[in-house]
Amino acid sequence: VSTMRTHWRTVLGISLTVAIFTEIIVVLLQGLVLDNTSSDALNDPDATLSELADALTATTVNSGVIFLISLIGTVIATALLTTVTSRAVLGRPVTTREAWRDARPQVIKLFGLIVLLLLMVAGILLVAMLPGLLVTATAGGEGGVALTALGFLAGALVAVWLMVRFSLASPALMLEKQGIKKAMGRSTKLVNGSWWRVFGIQLLATVIANIVASIIVIPFTFLAATLSGDGVSGFLEGGGDLGWTFLVVSGVGSVIGSMITFPITAGVTVLLYIDQRIRREALDLELARA
Repeated sequence: VSTMRTHWRTVLGISLTVAIFTEIIVVLLQGLVLDNTSSDALNDPDATLSELADALTATTVNSGVIFLISLIGTVIATALLTTVTSRAVLGRPVTTREAWRDARPQVIKLFGLIVLLLLMVAGILLVAMLPGLLVTATAGGEGGVALTALGFLAGALVAVWLMVRFSLASPALMLEKQGIKKAMGRSTKLVNGSWWRVFGIQLLATVIANIVASIIVIPFTFLAATLSGDGVSGFLEGGGDLGWTFLVVSGVGSVIGSMITFPITAGVTVLLYIDQRIRREALDLELARA
């Protein structure tokens, strides 16, 4: 919060710029390219198996494209805000241009790190659920479903444990100019022995960010539904294409939400990384000398 207040022009400027560009691309893709009517078939009890398969495929593609665009925006915002927050610890201001110049060489590596972590999570969940899926496919019944659910729960626990261990890899990669493998190793070293503390702080930051985003995004979503298509009732019933009005108005809410949540999530991670280095490596003495 102190960083956001002291360097609000740079912090909010970066977050707003990234959020606007990201949301413009998402809205244009949803409005011009992506199929937004696939939910009609999914909500139709009389839909054929082929129609359901096509709708599910379209929904998966839509979600994947939007997720990829949002991921790119998150990576860029995280890279820039990491630099701003690290300079703020020393009481040094930094402009957006300076932050980009410092972060640019590591952006591709940061993107690779985040994609690698996402693939790890997906792989762990798939392996954990595979026995249940095989039982369900061959024998069917409630046993296979229960085994799949149990596998998902076990995989989720392992994934959370690993994600917390690697949660400080992004600031290590950005600030120490490390490679992906070394950054993950640095995160493991810093988190070792403090897993629960790091987990609690990251969880609290995530909850705060999501609550703030929801307070902003949900009213804009209902306002968008009121001004477009079949209204709020059509939106709640899972109606199909709600039109440009819905996309634009809800997009404004997403931009405002992202502008506030980007600094929270990125800033907490960077400060937690610095805090762990102070506790483990006496970084405070180095900072005092600097």
